[in-house]
Amino acid sequence: MFRKMNLRNGQSLWEEAKKIIPTGNQLLSKRAERFLPGLWPSYYKKAKGCEVWDISGKHFYDFAQMGVGSCVLGYANEEVNAAVIESINNGSMASLNSYEEVQLAEKLISLHPWSDMARFARTGGEACAIGVRIARAASGKDKVAFCGYHGWHDWYLSSNIGDTSNLDEQLLPGLKPRGVPRNLKYSSFPFFYNDIDSLKKIVEENSDIGVIIMEPQRNENPKKNFLHQVKQIANKIGAVLIFDEVTSGFRMNNGGIHLTYNIEPDIAIFGKALGNGFPISAIIGRRNVMEAAQSSFISSTFWTERIGYTAALKTLEIFKRDNVNISLFKYGKMINNIWMQAAKEADLDIHISGIPQLTHLSFKNIFPMESQTFYTQEMLKRGYLLGASVYPTYSYTESIIDEFGRHTTEVFQLLSKYLKNGSIIHKLECPVIETGFKRLN
Repeated sequence: MFRKMNLRNGQSLWEEAKKIIPTGNQLLSKRAERFLPGLWPSYYKKAKGCEVWDISGKHFYDFAQMGVGSCVLGYANEEVNAAVIESINNGSMASLNSYEEVQLAEKLISLHPWSDMARFARTGGEACAIGVRIARAASGKDKVAFCGYHGWHDWYLSSNIGDTSNLDEQLLPGLKPRGVPRNLKYSSFPFFYNDIDSLKKIVEENSDIGVIIMEPQRNENPKKNFLHQVKQIANKIGAVLIFDEVTSGFRMNNGGIHLTYNIEPDIAIFGKALGNGFPISAIIGRRNVMEAAQSSFISSTFWTERIGYTAALKTLEIFKRDNVNISLFKYGKMINNIWMQAAKEADLDIHISGIPQLTHLSFKNIFPMESQTFYTQEMLKRGYLLGASVYPTYSYTESIIDEFGRHTTEVFQLLSKYLKNGSIIHKLECPVIETGFKRLN
């Protein structure tokens, strides 16, 4: 018999969840310990635009991750929702295929003229796994060189079998590859962004690199034609070059960020922003590579449901019509300027990284994590969900950002005061945020 859950307090529910759901939830990035251990609201009742109401009914503006970067247009966008509701009413699943699948393939190919074919899935991680499978089939070689975060599947986590620190600089410090077959050891190798020599070393030591997969940009701009150098190496050794644009896609322009840098991969992968919160991901590529999918088995029932395709088509329509990427850039720059000005006035040393459309703040002092915890703690009191990264949304307004700036200035002044008198640790009302991969019990 089910007992009645306490839906008045998000932290209490989170503690209950950890007892009956391994890891507490389905996504590392949404764990309460990564934001404000013991204080984070954890669960929402309603989300609209850039506003969130937690299960107790308390209201917040979302300057955290906007659905971990998936809701670029804002939560519950009326046009996207209307298109999805219509598709549900007409049947979201049937024994026949949804025609929207073909429409979305045509649309993505038209936005990326170098591509010829498309496959679809529902999440970024599985799309990366599909891309790697296709690339291995096309190249006829098994080993993978990667740069960035590419999901939870065995091909990626196997990198930590040979060296448990391999993923430390790929956004997953402290991750143990338990459950990953040991015979995958030395099948995937990390290289580092803007460090072409690290890729050259992998290629020199492994003659059977068949796949090079990377995020074309996350925290820093490519330097010294880095992306073009990577492509030259891929071409030279006969490897398939994959750009993982699950995070970066449709933020800098109406397509992949690689279009801005005038570099064409063999495969590009999209997710997150593509469906504005509805599950859809895409793998597009050149015909001679993508047709290798027919020599493998890549198939799933729910990759054929209608909702994701419908949401993506409407989302892409709005991106183009409203020049959404321009607003994302403007709002990201406003937030960056707020941080820089507030830090200057408070005599704080900070570092801002990433493109304005996906911006990241870090504190440069002897208590960086304590500083971030304090900032999040105090902004939560003022009605903001906030982490180290902000994914700007089209649903922001200048007035909302201005208020965010006013409150940030207040908190930075307090932070500076407590850092200078050595009391910052005593001002924390919860444990320091966790940044790595840790057990919850």
